[in-house]
Amino acid sequence: MNRPGPALRVGLFGAAVTVLGYALFAGWLGLHLVRHQDARDRATSLAIGVVVADGIGDAEDIRVRWTDDEGRTHVQRFGVYDTGRHTEGTRFPVRYAPGGTEGFPADPDETAAEDDLLVPILLAGLVALPLAGVWGWRGLRFLVTARFPGRPMTVRVRRRTAGRGPKTWLELTAPDGTRRWQRVMWHPATTDVPDATPVRVHGRSPRRPAVVALPDGTRLVPLGRPRHRRPAGGFLDEAVRTDLRDAFLLPPGTAAGPALPWRGAAWAAAAGTTLGTATGITLTDASPTGTIALTLGGAALAAAAWALSDPQPR
Repeated sequence: MNRPGPALRVGLFGAAVTVLGYALFAGWLGLHLVRHQDARDRATSLAIGVVVADGIGDAEDIRVRWTDDEGRTHVQRFGVYDTGRHTEGTRFPVRYAPGGTEGFPADPDETAAEDDLLVPILLAGLVALPLAGVWGWRGLRFLVTARFPGRPMTVRVRRRTAGRGPKTWLELTAPDGTRRWQRVMWHPATTDVPDATPVRVHGRSPRRPAVVALPDGTRLVPLGRPRHRRPAGGFLDEAVRTDLRDAFLLPPGTAAGPALPWRGAAWAAAAGTTLGTATGITLTDASPTGTIALTLGGAALAAAAWALSDPQPR
């Protein structure tokens, strides 16, 4: 039998962009975390600074003035957890490397700077793991379901027009007249399927997702459980071809099958990049580290969401 075709490519793209996006995001922040920890380990000198401003920004950071052993005065912003204790005018011990200009809180419990780098890595992992897992689960379910014995049914391909973009549904009819509706990932083979085409429907039970095998051997990837009632929303009466044959007269023998709108992935990534950059500038006060991290995360998340949206020709 034929492979899922576009469904496989979309699945591989979705999983790859999720894993790669997380790797870049975590790698960028992890690199800065390691550098920060190394610099803090080298900070062996102690200075007693004074808090000159508190309650800065949404995180209520503080600004401290401190003087190193060479008599140079520094004014530096710190993120702290105990904001009630570090108020304007109070003393704030600072550790720094001899001859260096960057200070660190001497209190070992004040790890806000490190946590600002570590926590996003962990939170992003909690998002990336389920996103990649969706594709693994779909693939495993498809392979397992396709192994069950097939039942003869007839199919009518329907295109749902309501909601966020078109979706492909199969109206399946059993020999006894029982009908059910199964949503599937788009495949070009569905564009020219006549009504009442005989198919083989593989599945564990009528209540579980079914893999429909078309006469040419194409197996369609199911999305969600089948429905025994017509889904709400508008449907086109028949499958609509959306390839070049609808607009041009092609030479005989020229194949011009429909293709997925992969430009949508580029647009989604561009939108995610823009949104991530704007969010980074807003939330991190234009910090290069945080802004670049959110830019990478926004691009990957938007592209992964595009893949999960079941893209198909319009």
